[in-house]
This record gives sequence, C-alpha cells and structure tokens, in this order.
Amino acid sequence: QVQLVESGGGLVQAGGSLRLSCAASGRTFSSYGMGWFRQAPGKEREFVAGINWSGGRTSYADSVKGRFTISRDNAKNTVYLQMNSLKPEDTAVYYCAAQLYGRGNSRARAEYNYWGQGTQVTVSS
Repeated sequence: QVQLVESGGGLVQAGGSLRLSCAASGRTFSSYGMGWFRQAPGKEREFVAGINWSGGRTSYADSVKGRFTISRDNAKNTVYLQMNSLKPEDTAVYYCAAQLYGRGNSRARAEYNYWGQGTQVTVSS
C-alpha cells in the first residue's frame, strides 16, 4: 500500500515557475515508477511526465517537453515536478501516481496503482 500526498501548487503568472512535490508513504518507494498527470475543468486527466524507479528514465508529454522536469529522491520518498515557463493552458489539478515496477514511460491512467488527491495549479495571463 502506498499513500501519496502532493504539495506545491498555487497561483502563478504566465512565464513563472512552480515545483510540485509528491511524498509517498511506505518502505518500497523505489519499487515504483512514478507519474504526474493533470486534469483541467471539463477535460480528461492526461499524462504529463513519468520517471522510472531509479530516475534514470523519464518521459514527457509533448506539451510540456522542454519546460517541465520530473525527478525523484528515493531517500526522501519524494517525486518532484519542476514547471518552468508556465502557460495559462497549464492550469489544472495535478496528480501524482505510482506504478509498481513502472519503467517511467506509462501514459495510461489504468497502468497506475495508486493516486494522490491532487494539487491545484493556476496560471494567470
């Protein structure tokens, strides 16, 4: 069982930056690939970024590539999402998710075993 708690969301102007954190409970964090997803009002939840257990493999949605960076610190049981050059269209609730033995390239929601409650990110123009 893994519990995930996101933090770091907020209101930021376009062009600004935020860093989201996702703290995981349990002693098997390094067994999980991790992902960030987002859901804007009226839209489906979509993949943003993924990372494998060691941090050596990452993947990104085309819409955030070059602006967002996913990383993890297994000693702290935490995964991060650094978001730079934010745009109004990045406004959404951001969720982290854990996939047992995930390789960091899973983009389907159904492939993830555990989810956090989400954190709101609002980018003003």
